[in-house]
Amino acid sequence: MRPRKVALITGAAGGLGKAIAHRFFREGFHLALSDIDEDGLKNLQQELIHEGNKAVQVKVFPGDLSDLKYGQSLVDACEHHWNRLDVLVNNAVWRTHDNMRTISEETWHKIVQIGLTAPAFLIKWATALMEAYHIAGTVVNISSIQAERTGGTSPAYVACKGAMNSLTYDLAALYGKIGIRVVGVAPGNVVTPLSNDFMDATGENISQLLKEYMEDQTPLQRSADPIEIANVVFWLTTSEASFVNGTIITVDGGFSHGFGSNKLKNKLNPNQF
Repeated sequence: MRPRKVALITGAAGGLGKAIAHRFFREGFHLALSDIDEDGLKNLQQELIHEGNKAVQVKVFPGDLSDLKYGQSLVDACEHHWNRLDVLVNNAVWRTHDNMRTISEETWHKIVQIGLTAPAFLIKWATALMEAYHIAGTVVNISSIQAERTGGTSPAYVACKGAMNSLTYDLAALYGKIGIRVVGVAPGNVVTPLSNDFMDATGENISQLLKEYMEDQTPLQRSADPIEIANVVFWLTTSEASFVNGTIITVDGGFSHGFGSNKLKNKLNPNQF
C-alpha cells in the first residue's frame, strides 16, 4: 500500500486556509495545520474529524510564524509523525491598513516576517525534507492580485506578495531539477473574515462597499468562495499539473484584465454587461 501523502498548511484556521484544509482532507492527505488562532485550529480539527475519514490524521500546531523556530518545528513535526511531506501551502499572512505615511517600523517588520521571511524558510526546510525522502513535492505560495494592482494602502503586504511571486520563480528554478515544483496562486476578492475588516476614518466598517466595488469591476460580477481558490491550490499539487512550475495562477474572475465597471459599461451598452 502506498503511504498516505502529507500537506502542511499555514494560516489554516482562517477562511481560505480552512477551505484548503478541507479540500486536502477530502483527498485523503494527512494534515499538519498551523495558525496563531489556537481555538480556530482546534475547531477545524473537530470539523474534519466529524467528516468521518478515520484513516486521515489531522495534527494542529498553534504558534506565531514571526518566530522562525516555530516554523522549523512544523516541518520537524511532519518528519516525526509521518517521515514525509508532499505539499507545503504558504497561506498565513498578517497585515494592517496603514499606508506608507502611517505605518510603523514595528508593523512593517512583523508583516514582512510573517508574509515573506517565514514562507521562504518554510520552503527551505520543507524542500530539504522532501529531498531527503525522495519526494517530488509541491510548494504552493498564496499570493494576491494586489502584487500587480495596488491602491496605495498596505505597502508591506503588497511588497510581500510581489516578493513572494519573485521568490516563487527563483525557487522553481532551484528545485526543479529534483522534481519539486514551486507555484503560486493569486486570488481576487474572496469572501473571508480577512476581507471584512476594512474601516473608514470614523470606525465604520466599509468592507461591503469595497466588496461591491470589486464585484462591479469583475466580469463574473461576484466574489470567490474560498473553496474555489482551494480547488485550484489542490489541482496544482496533482499529476494533472505536473508541468506547471515557476508561475502564478491568477484566480480573480477576470478582474485583473477587465476594464471599467459593469454598471458604467451597461450605460454605454444597455443590458449587455
